[in-house]
Parts: sequence; structure tokens; C-alpha cells
Amino acid sequence: QVQLVESGGGLVQPGGSLRLSCAASGSIFSIYNMGWYRQAPGKQRELVAVITAGGGTNYADSVKGRFTISRDNAKNTVYLQMHSLKPEDTAVYYCNTKIRALVAGVNDYWGQGTQVTVSS
Repeated sequence: QVQLVESGGGLVQPGGSLRLSCAASGSIFSIYNMGWYRQAPGKQRELVAVITAGGGTNYADSVKGRFTISRDNAKNTVYLQMHSLKPEDTAVYYCNTKIRALVAGVNDYWGQGTQVTVSS
């Protein structure tokens, strides 16, 4: 069984910074892509950033230059460093990873979500 546990959300003023973390645990053989999605009230879930096993990254245009995704393969953890936060970044942020588990094979897994609120 594989679990993803997110942390780091909260309330921040416009222009502020937050760092999200997502740790995978369980019967993991290997982890492929790791990414962050977000969903604002009344909107569809959208990709924020993704990082491949080799370290390649891709970002939504709306966060380029402000957000940085990184991963620590030894800890099975992906991070999202967010700077210059704007009110429109307010959303529930979800971690998503593609994992090859020891028994279950390759599947997509989602974290429980963490709320990020940008407001003065």
C-alpha cells in the first residue's frame, strides 16, 4: 500500500511565500513523475508543476518564475516552493505521483490536499 502525505499549506499575505511537501511511503519500488495540481472553488483541477525522475520540470504559465518544484529521491518527497504569491493562487493543492509499487504495479496516487489561501 502506498500513501502520500502533504504538509505546508496555510494562510499567507500577497507577496508572501510558502513551501509545500509531499512524502510518499509504503511498498514503493520506484517513483516516476511527481507533480502538484490545484483546484480553486468552482474551477477544474489544473496542473501547477511536474518533475520527472530525471529532474526535468514543467510549469503552468501562471506560476513560471514564482514557483519551483524539486524532489528528494532518498526521501521519496516532492516539494513546491512558492514565492510572490497572489490571491489567484488560492486553492487546494494536491500532490500526484506515478509509482511502481512492489505488488500493485504502476498506478497514479494523490495526496489528501492542502489548502493555500493568499489574502490580506
